[in-house]
Amino acid sequence: MSARDRLTDGLYGAGWTTVKKLPEPAAVRLGRTVADVAWKRRGAGVRRLESNYARVVAGAGPERLAALSRAGMRSYLRYWMESFRLPAWSTERIKDGFAPEDLHHLTDGMDAGKGVVLALPHLANWDLAGAWVTTKLGIPFTTVAERLKPETLYDRFVAYREGLGMEVLPHSGGSAFGTLARRLRDGGLVCLVADRDLSASGVEVDFFGETARMPAGPALLAQQTGARLLPVTLWYDDSPVMRGRVHPPVEVPESGTRAEKTSVMTQALADAFATGIADHPEDWHMLQRLWLKDLDPAKAPGARERGDR
Repeated sequence: MSARDRLTDGLYGAGWTTVKKLPEPAAVRLGRTVADVAWKRRGAGVRRLESNYARVVAGAGPERLAALSRAGMRSYLRYWMESFRLPAWSTERIKDGFAPEDLHHLTDGMDAGKGVVLALPHLANWDLAGAWVTTKLGIPFTTVAERLKPETLYDRFVAYREGLGMEVLPHSGGSAFGTLARRLRDGGLVCLVADRDLSASGVEVDFFGETARMPAGPALLAQQTGARLLPVTLWYDDSPVMRGRVHPPVEVPESGTRAEKTSVMTQALADAFATGIADHPEDWHMLQRLWLKDLDPAKAPGARERGDR
């Protein structure tokens, strides 16, 4: 393991062992302080976040974008402070920590017995939403995690999410899709973060007026298994409680090829994501390139930058 990898792993390890022991007000203050320091330094991630916000908030000037990126970094660090502390939260704290709207779309889908796919963008804290589903609703689910480097860091994330009640599959290896399909055919729940493609098979969508790629997996799973496909968006307000919305189902088109159906369904997901992001842009933690115009043409589709979760 390289020195950089050891440092990265050590920092995350310190977060999970130290931050989770802090009183909540102290963790909130620490997160805000770290966010403000990072924002003032204007590193690559902050500049990319601001560039992405420029597409989301049309016509925003430099002052507006600066304010958004500062709020965005505070939201991003709130995610991390919560995530480091989630393993130490009580059952009641998790149950009281999330308040979703239109939950009937999920519960009705589960009651139908054909499985449900929840697709989310990088908004607010999807780990907290997942912990709430397993704790408050008592519904286990399966998700996919990108293989991070170093491997020890990936192992930390898997252990962390499994500790919250999730079944975690590696993104690479080719077997994840089949396992997800089996879980859905058994009437289970699958949750996928789906606003940024990590493969070479992404679907091109119109996203805030420009072309981006998003993963085909959610739409393909719904087509092949008959599961209900539901977009979910999350956001923070001024309270300790995260908010969210379960959007109406994305229907499988009655006609067209599999590729055509997948394109239509993925665009519908992108549109639902865009609605949530436009309403709460500061809670969209996209510190990486997303739109095709920003991608380095020398990189293969789905090439990952450091900083992904």
